[in-house]
Amino acid sequence: MALETKNQIKGYKKEIKKKITFGIIITILLILSFIASVSHGSVQIPIIELIQTLTGSGTNEMYHNIIWNIRLPQASTAFIAGAGLGIAGAVMQNILKNPLGAPYTLGISQAAAFGAALAIMIFGVGGLDIPINSRYSMALSAFIMSILTAGIIVAIAKYKGATPETMVLTGIALGSLFSAGISVFQYIADDEQLASIVYWTFGDVGRTGWNEVTIMLVGTALPTIYFISKAWDYNILSAGDETAKSLGVNAGRLRMEGMFLASLVTAVAVAFVGIIGFVGLVVPHIIRRVIGGDERFLLPYTIIGGGLLVLVADIVARNAFEIVTLPVGILTAFIGAPLFIYLVLVGREHW
Repeated sequence: MALETKNQIKGYKKEIKKKITFGIIITILLILSFIASVSHGSVQIPIIELIQTLTGSGTNEMYHNIIWNIRLPQASTAFIAGAGLGIAGAVMQNILKNPLGAPYTLGISQAAAFGAALAIMIFGVGGLDIPINSRYSMALSAFIMSILTAGIIVAIAKYKGATPETMVLTGIALGSLFSAGISVFQYIADDEQLASIVYWTFGDVGRTGWNEVTIMLVGTALPTIYFISKAWDYNILSAGDETAKSLGVNAGRLRMEGMFLASLVTAVAVAFVGIIGFVGLVVPHIIRRVIGGDERFLLPYTIIGGGLLVLVADIVARNAFEIVTLPVGILTAFIGAPLFIYLVLVGREHW
């Protein structure tokens, strides 16, 4: 018996070491990707110039403007948006007990897109060069629609008993409704409005400045602290509502709070960068396959993994073609769509 216990402890320590090692690896990859994102683009910035500019000892004014006014805000936006969508997807998959749960598949992203399209139509925003005041109007409208949608999902779930099935079905229905609404706007819009709507739905991390980065950081960090503080409760919730109840965890309340805050994080990201699909679906699933479903590690690692995925997608989008810069949402869709199909076919077998 003592030998068995000793082997169990040894196996547990080995598993923890594996998870920590994985975390160190993806953190290093994240740092390298962030550096590459800031230094690579239409203007290549040598690493020594990058370090000197960041430390205040650089003398090249062009590099200074590119790094501080363009590249750093863009890289920060990519990381924050990816991190927020990643952890939001992990939380939604846990509380819904469904590997297909994610902001994009539950209609939250579509609601934000509808809100932005509504602002474009109401305020007459046209073309791709959108004034800053109109950008904030679009962001606010997208944010409000996302939060309203989350509120509707939570309210219906509470009325019907807060079951995962109720939340999933409600989100799918609302997502279809908002997609239809966007189609109506696209049909009746003039050429400039149509261009704005389509461009916004592509998802682009290059449209923000430091003010937007600050808003996104605050709006993502506060719910993230809550999620990580509830990691043990999410582990218990994975064992079933009855087990959670026996251990003093209010499953219904935890599920509704998690759904609302995950939607809040999604709304903040989508409101400023547009739709970046499948990050919340892809990242938690990949990390879960590597380290398992322990939320103590899964939640913080989805922050790193989500930021890493969007940063890499942005680097590829900016450097793949010399004559055009692709929106990052297109790259994440290319990655996420095949995995989504895979999950539909075989994903449930591994949950």
